[in-house]
Formats: sequence, C-alpha cells, structure tokens
Amino acid sequence: MSALKRGLGKGLDIMIPERISETDAKEENVSRETLLPIRDIEPNKTQPRQMFDDESLQELADSIKQYGVIQPIIVRKTDNRYEIIAGERRWRAARLAGLKEVPVIIKEYNRQEVLEIALIENIQREDLNPIEEALAYQKLIQEHNLKQEELAERVSKSRVAVTNALRLLKLDERVQQMLIDNKLSSGHARALLSIEDADVQYDAACKVSDKGLSVRDTEKLVKQMLKTKRVKETAVTEENSFIYRDLEERLKNIMGTKVSINRKQKGRGKIEIEYYSDDDLERIMDLFNSLL
Repeated sequence: MSALKRGLGKGLDIMIPERISETDAKEENVSRETLLPIRDIEPNKTQPRQMFDDESLQELADSIKQYGVIQPIIVRKTDNRYEIIAGERRWRAARLAGLKEVPVIIKEYNRQEVLEIALIENIQREDLNPIEEALAYQKLIQEHNLKQEELAERVSKSRVAVTNALRLLKLDERVQQMLIDNKLSSGHARALLSIEDADVQYDAACKVSDKGLSVRDTEKLVKQMLKTKRVKETAVTEENSFIYRDLEERLKNIMGTKVSINRKQKGRGKIEIEYYSDDDLERIMDLFNSLL
C-alpha cells in the first residue's frame, strides 16, 4: 500500500504539508514550492465542492491582496496545464484579487487519489453541503469499486456516517435542493426519509422549513403523517372491499355463475368467471354475444 493510501485516513495535513523542503522533494519525487502563472492552472473536474460563497470568497481575496497566498496550492501536471488537487478556493480568490502568479506544490497523483484528496480537504474544512458530500462518496464507490467500509477508512469517517450520508441521495430532488440551500439539516432530512411518497415528503419538508421545526419535532411530524396515512389506507381498503363484494354479487346474478374480482395495486386487477362444463362456457359466451 502506498504512503498516500496509508495517509488518507489520517488527515490532509499528513499527506500535504504546508511546505516541502528541497531534500524531501527529491526523496518523494515531487517538486518543491514554485510559482505558476494563474492562467496555467485549472480546477479539478472531479471537485466535490460545487458551491462557493461569494461573500467569503471576496473576504479571502481581500486578505490575499494584503498578505498574499500564504499556503501553496497543490497541483498536478496534465498535458500543458496544471490541475488543482487542493486549494481551489485559494485559486479563485487569487484570481479575484488580480494575482498573475500563485505559489504551488506540484505532485503526482492518479485520478482516484485526486478525488479522495479533494474530498478529504473539503470534509475536514466542512466546506461541502450534505448532498455534495454524499455524491462524492457515491462517485468514489462506483468508479473505484470500493465498499463502504473501505471508503470510510479512506476519509476518516465511520461506516455509519458514510451510510447515513449516502441515504440522503434517496430523498426527493426538491428536498435535496432544500438541503443544499441550507433550509434543512441532515438530521431533518434523515427523518423525512421514512416518507416514501415524493410529494408527501416534499410537503413535509416545506412544513419543517416554514415552521422552523427541530429534528425531534420533525420526527414527531413524520410519525403522525405516517400514522394518518395508514388509517386512511385502512379505511379505503375496507370501503373498496365492500364495493368489490357488491360488484361480485351483481356480476354473479348477471352471469349465473361465480365471479371473483382480484384487485391489484394502482387500480389494476382481473375478473375471474367460473364455468363448470363446455355447455356452461357456451352459455356464458352466448350471454357476452348478446351484450355486444
């Protein structure tokens, strides 16, 4: 196992120190700190973080104007350009500040390692919203055939934390967006997962957001909604049962034989008509012909 993979579960600072000495650079086969034109650097295409707060970005840009980029950006060489591994926010702020060059450390990582490092950096700094984090986990699992236990170890999270994060992707897309917009917390969202109907789930999420309900109150709301739903379904089932028994009796009288109505989900079903001899079948067919 490489030093990187051993270090992944121990934190970003172990993998990427703030400064690399010339001796370390030779031993680790990486570049020491250098300056690169900002136009030669491009964002990581697999960056888990998709949203950058404009106000905080401007604050960082103002700081960079005064003090410069204190911590170098980590990049890797790709053809004639350099791809950011860690530090996209600093790169964006440096552009905003009008810098022409930024300090970088050039390292060699494969695609999986790049995604893992970007994910770890954002998780440690709590820069990802819950959906971005869950999508990043999903991407690592699907593209690199990882088990949840393996992924959890790589990103220094418990397996339960990874599982809970991935469950959020089962939410209705509208509810996921509310989570992205910080209108709901992960705790609220996990409580809403018990509601399978997408529209009902979204309605519940809107109630939670509008009323500013706590996670515990949300759990109570969901429990009450599910209880009400079960009561209604039971009432509808009993009512339908009476209706279908009545229809069966009426068809029996018309057909002169036993008729069964078997109802399935979504209003579908089948009607079974019994006959007891070839003559009985012919009688039923004559009855159908007379109705045409």
